[in-house]
Amino acid sequence: MALKKDVAGALEGVLLPQPKRSLPQLNMVRDIAVSGERVKLTMALGVLSATERDRVQERVRAAIEALPGVKELAIELVEHSPQELNEFDRVVAVMSGKGGVGKSLVTALLAIALTRQGYQVGILDADITGPSIPKMFGLKARPMGGDGGLLPVETRSGIAVMSLNLLLPHEDDAIIWRGPLLAKAITQFWQEVLWGKLDYLLVDLPPGTADIPLTVMHSLPLSGIIIVSTPQDLASMVVRKAVHMAHKLNIPILGVVENMSYLVIPETGKRIELFGRSRGEEMAREAEAPLLGQLPVDPELAALCDSGEIERYNAEPFTSLSAAFIQAMPASSRAT
Repeated sequence: MALKKDVAGALEGVLLPQPKRSLPQLNMVRDIAVSGERVKLTMALGVLSATERDRVQERVRAAIEALPGVKELAIELVEHSPQELNEFDRVVAVMSGKGGVGKSLVTALLAIALTRQGYQVGILDADITGPSIPKMFGLKARPMGGDGGLLPVETRSGIAVMSLNLLLPHEDDAIIWRGPLLAKAITQFWQEVLWGKLDYLLVDLPPGTADIPLTVMHSLPLSGIIIVSTPQDLASMVVRKAVHMAHKLNIPILGVVENMSYLVIPETGKRIELFGRSRGEEMAREAEAPLLGQLPVDPELAALCDSGEIERYNAEPFTSLSAAFIQAMPASSRAT
């Protein structure tokens, strides 16, 4: 006689081709019932195309019927929207108010750091008109899915990513939409993408304090916000607008990251403040949040981003940033 844990273990071995996550990880297995030699599975496969749904059921049947003591298997399919299946421990937005300060870079680095710590992580690329997340991770695959929704694409290290750029015929196609359409796209990414069970969903916001940031702050159950800035006084002035927006909407600011803080000369180890003195501590005080880290201008990191290999990056400032971020996170509060 098979045990329920044996059945659950067998289902962990049934992976989708993209993302390469198991049915339990995607929350597609809704119930397992074992009675003597009979096993009944209740599954939600509505996000898959009809062809892929049949393939998954064949693989499930082969995995379960191979278990000792199983003589009969029944599979019941139930309808659930992706939003009903999604479970997130924490949803964190990365914002600035200012363009070009490295929000996407910080989002990617934090996702990589969390994945290396063993967490299940996803990135919702909310920078609809200027997406750079797929390029940094070298993603080319189109999201799978059917009438019931979409599945995110997975990076080499297992980070789930959804970006509008993954749905375009060409990565350099322009998105020429007005604000309401942009906001609707974010809502669809939240409601119609099956992320499954994630410890962290990171949301990479576009510059500004208008439609998309407002939609995210009003519609998503944010655990908090990470503010990204650079040393220039002009940048700091614009970033403060994002800080004030978060305060007005009562969204916790978890910390501040100062990007492009300095450059290290390889031959001498001397640090040069290319964009003026650091304003990280000053920005952190204004945000009433800790300064999580100061990232340098790093040619190696820039090259890895351009080649789609950011997951290979490993440097001391990055390690310090990831440790500070995890420490700054509030206690887990599962959101759906």
